[in-house]
Amino acid sequence: MSFKIAIIGAGSVGFTKKLFTDILCVPEFKDIEFALTDLSEHNLQMIKAILDKIVESNKLPTKVTATTNRREAISGARYIISCVRVGGLEAYADDIRIPLKYGIDQCVGDTICAGGILYGQRNIPVILDFCKDIRELAEPGAKFLNYANPMAMNTWAAIEYGKVDTVGLCHGVQHGAEQIAEVLGAKSQSELDYICSGINHQTWFVDLKLNGRKIGKDELVAAFEAHPVFSQQEKLRIDVLKRFGVYSTESNGHLSEYLPWYRKRPDEITKWIDMSDWIHGETGGYLRHSTETRNWFETEFPQFLASAEKPIDPAKRSNEHASHILEALETGRVYRGHFNVKNNGVITNLPSDAIIESPGFVDRFGINMVSGITIPEACAATCMASINVQRMSVHAAISGDIDLLKLAVLHDPLVGAVSTPEEVWQMVDEMVVAQARWLPQYADAVPAAKERLANSKVKTKEWAGAARRNVRSIEELRAEKAALKQAV
Repeated sequence: MSFKIAIIGAGSVGFTKKLFTDILCVPEFKDIEFALTDLSEHNLQMIKAILDKIVESNKLPTKVTATTNRREAISGARYIISCVRVGGLEAYADDIRIPLKYGIDQCVGDTICAGGILYGQRNIPVILDFCKDIRELAEPGAKFLNYANPMAMNTWAAIEYGKVDTVGLCHGVQHGAEQIAEVLGAKSQSELDYICSGINHQTWFVDLKLNGRKIGKDELVAAFEAHPVFSQQEKLRIDVLKRFGVYSTESNGHLSEYLPWYRKRPDEITKWIDMSDWIHGETGGYLRHSTETRNWFETEFPQFLASAEKPIDPAKRSNEHASHILEALETGRVYRGHFNVKNNGVITNLPSDAIIESPGFVDRFGINMVSGITIPEACAATCMASINVQRMSVHAAISGDIDLLKLAVLHDPLVGAVSTPEEVWQMVDEMVVAQARWLPQYADAVPAAKERLANSKVKTKEWAGAARRNVRSIEELRAEKAALKQAV
């Protein structure tokens, strides 16, 4: 087989390498072309050197190209994969920093909440540019695979306004299933069967079976509470399981910022999170992790290049969906996964226009979703709160309507639990002004926002958050890695 895959945002070095090696685990794909594109020539050259080394070491005919010209990369591509972060870590820092001034403490801030909504405002115009290029230049019928957050908003915009065949992909379901299999004592992941349905980052394990035996709420709660690690790292998630009756796919830290109950007061935040790793609820945890990861790649690049000499091992293929979807579409070997698509009745008690995440099967005929799923009422109510925010956010990003953007932020569950309308209005003005270079649709609204900020009487505070950690230096990371290796 010979076809072209374009990866936009390929400068995400580690993730691009994972996608690349996964896809080359499919024996029929050795003759394909990967076209890498990114705004950063520096990052492109880093990842191209790594991928070239993999090709050379495995004696493959695979072609790898790299260009900052996105249209050139997309031209003739059958599949386009997006891993972009518009505004990079500079804009992301404002997504965390500015809401903290108004008492809003986020762990990740890239899906909803104040940070995720502004992230969507930056991404959606660029996503629509991608879609335009795909319509004009890609192979007819090309498929757009979106890995970038905010997943639901990006996918919603690409399908509804970009008019491109799009699927959103995330690994939250797989990671949640791995936890469940572990606490239940499964010998392998294959012993666990499940149906997981909802929206991205709020997907729910509505049916669980271990070796064909149904697992109920009480057994699952007992298993998590008995686990020596998860009982401490997933306290909030376990509490939601007890109250809702089903387990959420999303990490303790992520889930905490989608709900109005656990992060609205500093003393409550520290009660529900765990500081052993950023993903369990640390203030700005993913920003710190991303900053450290970027610095690590920059300084440890020779090691990453050397590791690329190892042979590709199909037994170590990851559970990221992309390679499995491509394999199913191209070879007909059926793949079952959980995909982000427009609802259209797949989940009976969520709106038809929403982007849902639910089970589907892939073969040569495409992605075929399992329809007619009804999720528990409490899960649907929680999803609906986010869907309403997502819908307003997408419409605001398309129209450049700053008043609609403020209403979207006001209706966010955590923001609404913490901030007053006056605070929300000022916070959005401040975020739009700070990020104006990445928000072309709001250019006409920026002067008035600046004037309102100059005359505002809303008080803010300089606050690092309830559970903030400093970014570790390369020397500290090396020392910690060495200590872990010695302990093992």
